[in-house]
Amino acid sequence: MTQEQTLWQFIASQQDKLLAQVGQHLGLTFLSLLLAIAVGIPLGILISRRRRLATPVLGIAGVLQTVPSIALLGFMIPAFGIGATPAIVALLIYALLPIIRNTYTGITGVNPLVTEAATALGMSKSQRLFKVELPLAMPVIIAGIRTAAVINVGVATLASFVAAGGLGEFIFGGISLNNTNMILAGAIPAALLAVVLDMAIGYVQRSGLRSFRKLLYAIIAIAVALAAYFLWPLGTKNKLKIGFTPEFMGRQDGDLGLRQVYGMQLSPVVVSDAIMYKAAQEGKLDVISGYSTDGRIKAFNLVVLQDDKNIFPPYYAAPIVKSETLTKFPGLKEALNLLAGRINDSIMTSLNYKTELLNQTPEHVAKDFLLSAGLYKASKNGTKGTVRIGSKIFGEQYILAEMYRILIEGNTDYKVETKTGLGGTKICFDALMNNGIDLYPEYTGTGLLVLLTPSQKVVNEVSKDSQKTYNYVAAQFKKQYGLEWLNPIGFNNAYALMMRREQAEKLHIVTISDLKAYLNKK
Repeated sequence: MTQEQTLWQFIASQQDKLLAQVGQHLGLTFLSLLLAIAVGIPLGILISRRRRLATPVLGIAGVLQTVPSIALLGFMIPAFGIGATPAIVALLIYALLPIIRNTYTGITGVNPLVTEAATALGMSKSQRLFKVELPLAMPVIIAGIRTAAVINVGVATLASFVAAGGLGEFIFGGISLNNTNMILAGAIPAALLAVVLDMAIGYVQRSGLRSFRKLLYAIIAIAVALAAYFLWPLGTKNKLKIGFTPEFMGRQDGDLGLRQVYGMQLSPVVVSDAIMYKAAQEGKLDVISGYSTDGRIKAFNLVVLQDDKNIFPPYYAAPIVKSETLTKFPGLKEALNLLAGRINDSIMTSLNYKTELLNQTPEHVAKDFLLSAGLYKASKNGTKGTVRIGSKIFGEQYILAEMYRILIEGNTDYKVETKTGLGGTKICFDALMNNGIDLYPEYTGTGLLVLLTPSQKVVNEVSKDSQKTYNYVAAQFKKQYGLEWLNPIGFNNAYALMMRREQAEKLHIVTISDLKAYLNKK
């Protein structure tokens, strides 16, 4: 086993990347906050003057803030593509409500006797606004900015899903890689940023209008500086635009392997696999990490680059389950093994295509396959217990979870409860170990490199043959965790690098070594 790093050792080894992510995070937060102030305060003033507009304006801002942040980021992509722009627009939207509402509340809360006195002294409406109402409302307005700033620090962690950088890269990469140090390296700075920013704006709130001007100037200066250095453009050091998922960035059979084995020093943007393929198809990315059985490879006319130095080990899928669970539910093992060897790479690719491109539900796809394979049986509506099946958050896992649900309910007297979309490897594995679920589909390569993390010598010995990989992983899981790998399903969903086919052919790139040679050309 490799020696486990401490948090401080991890931070020391990743300090350059961590500093860059902190800078990106601050840039996203400050720039979106500045834009929200520029939009929100005038809107708040407007609706305080025309109060019939207050209800619809505040209502729209409130509805926008209730949209889940990851969904809002998804809505931004068709309009703004990937990168910093969609993230900043989404953060701007989230910051608007507290700023508009507090500006409106602060101005309308000024004592009418004070405004009447100002009018009696001959002040115009603008003079009354800037010399009386805004100064008196300023503590309330700054409270809204304070709330918006803290919200944006938190939501900005999701910016990594659209290749905007920030501390979310470490957080979500750590979740996928079962790496607590990586999670903490992103989460702790994000929490500290929120606390420091809250305290700083709180000081300004207590200090009045003059300090607010200083705060505004500081926000402008910081936003411009950080935007220039950390946000635009992202990942332009390559001749080709390269995008990898957070998990791929931290894996030995990922960016680390590309560096160590192929000698490729890339500067990829980090992007969610949910938008990665579409970004490649549309030319926003030229090279992406992907999965060899993904249905979008053929649909989007992508080509998988040959791994000529074999950094990607076998990734054969199989259910993993606690030994005690198999004892608790007699017949469960036999039901699960009905799927063993029944799905090859091409079949899995076709099934993924149906969910990813044809928008068929995983339940429908799973049932159709089991019917065609002669494995489908109607549910017995069992009453002898409930088996809980988990899955990671991508289409293939949803399909497999549904297949196992149908097989269990049709061949045993157990009910099934599915807990799908649990996130990355760490969440699923922790849920299994902590009795949150009873089983989930896993991959031998992930078991080897992410959950067992043996020495490089062992990896080299066992990863050259799929059966050796499976035997080693099964034996070590039984020994270390009390978990059993059941029989493999049959397909190999390995990591891969891929490009648009016409671009790869134009550049004569067939292998990963060809890609390296092209990138190294002067």
